[in-house]
Amino acid sequence: MNETIFRISTALILVTGISISSYFRSKADRNSGEKLSRNLDGKLLMFLIAIGGLVLWLSPIIYLINPDWMAWSKLGLPELARWFGIVLGVVCLGLLYWMFSSIGSGITPVSATRKNHQLVTHGIYRWIRHPLYTLGTSLFVSVSLMTDSWFILVMAGLAFTILAIRTPKEEANLIEKFGNEYREYMQRTGRFLPKF
Repeated sequence: MNETIFRISTALILVTGISISSYFRSKADRNSGEKLSRNLDGKLLMFLIAIGGLVLWLSPIIYLINPDWMAWSKLGLPELARWFGIVLGVVCLGLLYWMFSSIGSGITPVSATRKNHQLVTHGIYRWIRHPLYTLGTSLFVSVSLMTDSWFILVMAGLAFTILAIRTPKEEANLIEKFGNEYREYMQRTGRFLPKF
């Protein structure tokens, strides 16, 4: 019975996360009139992001179809940890909505900025410069807890690492666009976590 609850929770959290992201990303493309090419970050990096993302997304889908197919990656977590995964997932969804609402049409699939992009320093961006990377990783940590899978956890860590490698290029683009305003913003905020 409980496995059914974890499967339903995983499905709901993933579908809700995809819906939030798709809605705000398509709205940003419409509002800006731009659809940025994914090749702006280089073919190798985009290939790694695409392959890593595919494996990361397919793993919970395989679990949803039949949990036995992912049994080889079972952690053996206590049920309480799996319930914590549900709570973490719901919190991440709320924070993702807040993040996308804050950045508005400035969201892009690449490290480049849109032509009319304004520097966003409110909402969650008041404390963190790249909350999407933190929240996306946290969402998949929650999925790894719900599915009881070390493989999904490892894939989330690899995806975060690839995105962290891309981050300096993204920040260089932002410095080029916003200059000292972005440099000052960097001094007050953490890259992936709030600065204390």
